[in-house]
Amino acid sequence: MDYGISGLSLIPVRKEPSEKSEMVTQVLFGEHFEIFEEMVGWSHVRMAWDGYEGWIDSKMITPLNARAFNRIEKRPFAVTGDIISLIPVNEEQNLTLVAGSTLPVWRPYLKEFSIEKEKYKAGGEVFYGDRKDPRKVVITQALKYFNAPYLWGGRSPFGIDCSGFSQVIYKMIGMPIPRDASEQVKLGTALSFVDEAEPGDLAFFDDEEGNIVHVGIIWKRNKIIHASGKVRIDNVDQFGIFSVDLKRYTHKMRVMKKIIGVNETS
Repeated sequence: MDYGISGLSLIPVRKEPSEKSEMVTQVLFGEHFEIFEEMVGWSHVRMAWDGYEGWIDSKMITPLNARAFNRIEKRPFAVTGDIISLIPVNEEQNLTLVAGSTLPVWRPYLKEFSIEKEKYKAGGEVFYGDRKDPRKVVITQALKYFNAPYLWGGRSPFGIDCSGFSQVIYKMIGMPIPRDASEQVKLGTALSFVDEAEPGDLAFFDDEEGNIVHVGIIWKRNKIIHASGKVRIDNVDQFGIFSVDLKRYTHKMRVMKKIIGVNETS
């Protein structure tokens, strides 16, 4: 088995080994993965964070040996909280990291992380270890994405989809959740009434066939933050999302789930 990590700000993950293929997700800086199949110029990878699979242009991969991979796996991970972070490489170059990027092998006392033998200094907001008041962190971080454009498969403030949004925000409180809304909905405890929801809970919405097609983050009473066209705030009730711009319901409520503080699935 071979291993890799993203040494770039963002790496697109394709459904098939072709630049013309649909982008299904993105690898953020510092996220590591297994490589279990290779073709000419392409690598089929499985993300360590969420088990998601897809194809990456092999030129974009920073190789990891098994020892370095296991070292990253065993250490508590640090995550950037600033929408954009500039990490100096040398006097001429910086790494540009988006919010939710991983800082492997983080040394909080030195404000330093490393990939293999390369060490980097990082400032700004970094989430590490136990997250105090996780619901507050979820809302504070989610609001930073306000007006970020919608992008299918996106996970960054430059373009993000609904489930990528919830996944990255939950990553900042140290909670791994699946990449797709249809899998995220399987977590946590269902709420019987909208009024039971707390800031940071997730709301899921379905289509006419009953398929989960959308997810958003509850902000406060009858308000939801979600990615639809852009990251936006709309009204929400037991019927669904009511767009304040369109003056109509745009998404049909299926279920609201409490995941923060809940260990079991339902």
